[in-house]
Amino acid sequence: MRKRPGRGHFLFVKTENVAGDAPRLYQAILPHLHPALWNDVRNTRTLAWMVSGLVLSQSVSIPAWLPHIHSQATVAQSTERRCRRWLENPAIDPGSVYGPLITRALRDWGPHPLTLALDTSVLFERFCLIRIAVLYRGRAVPLVSRVIEHASAQVSTEQLLPLLAEAKGLLDFLGRHDVRLLADRGFCDTALMGWLRVCGWHFRIRIKSSLILAAPDGQRVCTIGEIKLAARETRCFHNVTLTGHRFGPVHVALGRPWDGPEQWQVVSDEPTSLATFAEYGERFQIEEGFLDDKSGLFGLEDSKLRDAASLERLILVISVATLLLVSEGLQIVQQGVRRTIDPHWNRALSYLKLGLRGVHFALSRGLAVLNRLTSRGAPIRRLPDVARDRKSALWTLWKAAGCSDFALSHKLCQAVR
Repeated sequence: MRKRPGRGHFLFVKTENVAGDAPRLYQAILPHLHPALWNDVRNTRTLAWMVSGLVLSQSVSIPAWLPHIHSQATVAQSTERRCRRWLENPAIDPGSVYGPLITRALRDWGPHPLTLALDTSVLFERFCLIRIAVLYRGRAVPLVSRVIEHASAQVSTEQLLPLLAEAKGLLDFLGRHDVRLLADRGFCDTALMGWLRVCGWHFRIRIKSSLILAAPDGQRVCTIGEIKLAARETRCFHNVTLTGHRFGPVHVALGRPWDGPEQWQVVSDEPTSLATFAEYGERFQIEEGFLDDKSGLFGLEDSKLRDAASLERLILVISVATLLLVSEGLQIVQQGVRRTIDPHWNRALSYLKLGLRGVHFALSRGLAVLNRLTSRGAPIRRLPDVARDRKSALWTLWKAAGCSDFALSHKLCQAVR
């Protein structure tokens, strides 16, 4: 507090910790990174500074990180080169760094089933980001990510298997075997379904209309597209086989919206029902995660990097920040202090954005942040008895599918009436 010049009033000036926000955030992040497999401890410190810069600037642009990175360098260019060398360092394996971090977060998951989503996103019309994520309270926390030079979102099963094997290794290490994988029709491949079956994982995958549907004895019935449904009609087929290779037995659920020509077609390794659409609909949470990475929060598409290996390490920086912030947001809610930083009566922000606001709130007041890394699972939401209360069941169904837009939710409800 100092006296305002020429007046008799005092001007209150915000006083900050001498170390500043960025160093305190760096000190909070660093302990979480030490258990990773590092070839050089200096790379650990650089990553901690990069994550701090990303969180405070909310940008993947390296120049935007520079004001938040403290070092002995006297010119900004030296700090920028340090970050670029880290991103280009072939000795840094993103899986070896992120694997120990995500397994520590999932150790508190509890006895609940684990739901994964598989999806891809094209970057700069030249690269493809392949991601397997843990669906967690409305968002998708990255589990395994890979960037390949591939200008299409369509990838082969051969390209997916290394990521799936890495994800299975992490979950086996944790003793997690009750797993369900969700994927869009771009991943409709019987080889993938066979691999999931061998692993003991359940799946819900949207299928193409061209697939052949056959009876349990292998006799061809028709293609999926030849099954014409009336508006608001659903049909389930149990213990059938798919394609000319007679892959099965599997279970298929079909549904058609009241005002749309396109049918919903989902294959499952478990008996299908109305709830199958809600289970598959949770997959859309991974698209929200891609949106956070890109335009929603971190601005991935503003990056100037143009090689797959460097982009994959940049994705590692984003994944670490996402995991830490989601964990922070969860603890804010569990401690009952959400309304301290969220003006809504009920929670309207994702755990990721709650964590981001919580970090800024704590740093501005000299409070501790990122004390604990955790992600506790939740039981699968059960639908009401459809025969008893069909309207309530339909609404719950599509809310469980992650449809926040009322008009879209209404349309989806009509699809299965």
